[in-house]
Amino acid sequence: LTLPKDASAKLPSRGRTTVDGTINGFPFRATLEPDGQRSHWLRVNRKMREAAGADAGDVVTLEIAPSGEKPEPRVPTDLRKALAAAPKARALWSDITPIARRDWIHWIASAKRPETRARRVDNACAMLAAGKRRVCCFDRSGFYSKSFSSPKAAL
Repeated sequence: LTLPKDASAKLPSRGRTTVDGTINGFPFRATLEPDGQRSHWLRVNRKMREAAGADAGDVVTLEIAPSGEKPEPRVPTDLRKALAAAPKARALWSDITPIARRDWIHWIASAKRPETRARRVDNACAMLAAGKRRVCCFDRSGFYSKSFSSPKAAL
């Protein structure tokens, strides 16, 4: 679901923003992603659609407000396994903020080729083990990778 630009402009960040909200009265907490078009988009998963009684293309009532809490990101299996095998990296991973963890995950996930992704997982563990709290080469001001653009609406 892509937010109207005027609604997006009221959010505290042009980047990822965690919100609490309701969709047709169903409460949720989610992270809005920038869409590359000066707005944000919300992934409406099956659980949300079913609870809201909505299908793709339906008009819904959406209410959102910035959340004070930052949810923990889902750690991909390859990164989770690599961290389990690297105690120093795992120790720092546990100490960094959820936003920093999300940046590492997005940097890894934005790789287009499997070998690039594998190399980024290895590099992430090495950088974390060396004490690097933030990914070295990731611009978190906006996502320009196709993997993080707003999905196209279902027809």
